[in-house]
Amino acid sequence: MKKTTRSKVTVLYTKDSGMIEDLLTLMGDTARTLDMMDTKIMKSVKNNINRARNCDNANISKTVEASIKQRTAIEFLEKTDRLYSLPQELLEVALLRRDNPEATLKELCKISQTPISLSGMNHRLKRIMEIYENEKN
Repeated sequence: MKKTTRSKVTVLYTKDSGMIEDLLTLMGDTARTLDMMDTKIMKSVKNNINRARNCDNANISKTVEASIKQRTAIEFLEKTDRLYSLPQELLEVALLRRDNPEATLKELCKISQTPISLSGMNHRLKRIMEIYENEKN
């Protein structure tokens, strides 16, 4: 709370909504207090929804970008007849990604014929990307 003087009148002010709500309640205006609380809750809910939506959109964008890069690498290896010379575990992952371009890593793990963890799937796709980078240059 801050105090200032304006035209010989002392003015107290605050931006803390909790203090304003307390003051309104002390003054007997509980309806206004409830309106302020309702507004704060609505803003908080909208902000949380927007945060979650932004997070989901960012995750989707990352998934799509990674998938595009991985499919480019797999297509290159296939066009240069190097795809089927990959080790069996990498070949299986490469074919899974090629045949399921929109799938997330988690979804690829679920449809894999051999059980594989999320980190294992990620590691194998990274190894394919490394092979692509080495072969491309």
